[in-house]
This record gives sequence, structure tokens and C-alpha cells, in this order.
Amino acid sequence: MIKKITWAFFLPLLMLTNATYAIDSYRYLHVSIETPWRIFLFLLIGILAPFVVMVWLYWRHARRDRDDDSADS
Repeated sequence: MIKKITWAFFLPLLMLTNATYAIDSYRYLHVSIETPWRIFLFLLIGILAPFVVMVWLYWRHARRDRDDDSADS
């Protein structure tokens, strides 16, 4: 029963919609020739960041292990 009431309410609203409710995406988003490069550089940072963290962690633990080995001898 609730489904029928819901359809009875929303169906006329769907029939009243027209093209004036469409959003013109180009009005709010300016795309130039630089846009793909900016997206590429943004994603490149996201891809390379784990490798930078991995190198830093490896260097940090390698230095710590070297200090521990020199203290033992």
C-alpha cells in the first residue's frame, strides 16, 4: 500500500520535469588544455607518496639497526 502511495505522489512530479532542471556542467567547470596535466600531477603525488614513505621508513630502520649493531660490538 505504501508503494502505491509513493508512486502516486512521485509519478506526477516526474512527469512535470523538463529540461530547465538540467545542470550545465560547463558553466561551473572550466576545462582548458592545462587541466589534464594538473590532474596527472595531482595523481602522480598520490602514487609516489607511498614510495617516498617506504624509502624513509627503510632508511630509518636501517640506520637504527646499524646503530644497534655497532653498540653490540
